Amino acid sequence: MLYVVIAYLWAAICLYLILGGADFGAGIVELISGKETRPRVRSLMYKAIGPIWEANHMWLIIAIVILFVGFPEIYTTMSIYMHLPLLMMLIGIIARGTAFTFRNYDAVEDSMQTVYFRIFTISSLITPFFLGIIAASTVSSHIDTQATDFYTAYISSWFNWFGIAVGLFTVAICGYLASIFAIGQVEQKEDRRLMIRLAKLFVFVVMGCGVLVFAAAYYSHIPLLNWVLGDIWGQIAIFLASCSVIWLFISFRNESISLMRILAGFQVVMILFAATYKHYPNLILLKNGQHLSLVEHAGAEGAISSLAWALLLGSIFILPTLFYLMYSFSRKSIKAY
Repeated sequence: MLYVVIAYLWAAICLYLILGGADFGAGIVELISGKETRPRVRSLMYKAIGPIWEANHMWLIIAIVILFVGFPEIYTTMSIYMHLPLLMMLIGIIARGTAFTFRNYDAVEDSMQTVYFRIFTISSLITPFFLGIIAASTVSSHIDTQATDFYTAYISSWFNWFGIAVGLFTVAICGYLASIFAIGQVEQKEDRRLMIRLAKLFVFVVMGCGVLVFAAAYYSHIPLLNWVLGDIWGQIAIFLASCSVIWLFISFRNESISLMRILAGFQVVMILFAATYKHYPNLILLKNGQHLSLVEHAGAEGAISSLAWALLLGSIFILPTLFYLMYSFSRKSIKAY
């Protein structure tokens, strides 16, 4: 049952990165768009995130619950030593949702719309940025559980070049996913071409940020290159992700909407797999050379068994209703203000 729980944890993280990433990316795409195209982009982004707006954070909640119930030592370590980036991420989630609601449903359109726009776009940057920082901190071997001062214990573990690079990489991925999702929500050819141009731009931005991540890892003495390319499975994952980029540009030309989305999600899964497979099942690498493992540091057998059954049975009820929710939103004609 332990591996059932681990599979759900990994799936929840993947789905949150893909669906939540597309959601956060809507504000990122809107922010980088020019003033002339921003109203059009804003309308397209609003339609694009409609199907996933109500449910994207469900995957984050599932991941947190799994860690809290099934892996309490891992959960405690992350909560203590990464509480600052976790706090910034949660503030970003709350501020973004609030700004989105007031911006689109406020009864009066006045100068506050500008404030809502700023909060929405800035928090759309902050949230994935700190999500990437948290992910980087878990594998950077910078978390020092024996630290005796505030900076070493709670800041230096995440405020470093590798964490910043991974944060920027996560932001780029979110913008990329959002632009891909939005292509399927447009009806006019001119708008579709605009979103395809933005998606192509984000492809190269993601590649550039990826290079920055490897450079920061090398500077920080983190064996990321070995994790990604030091194993046959990692090599296969990177090869498949690279091939899918070529296929993606072909789908841009053919305007194959479903294929674009499948390829974008596939690339994210392959990147996550390549970066984590080598040091699995170790989820957190500590500064003293020790680690926290999903196998060695799992909770009590009874708790794991109960959690596994709860996840399996819950899927029977939650997944069909989730798919129906996304289907309903995708068919609904939504007015963008």
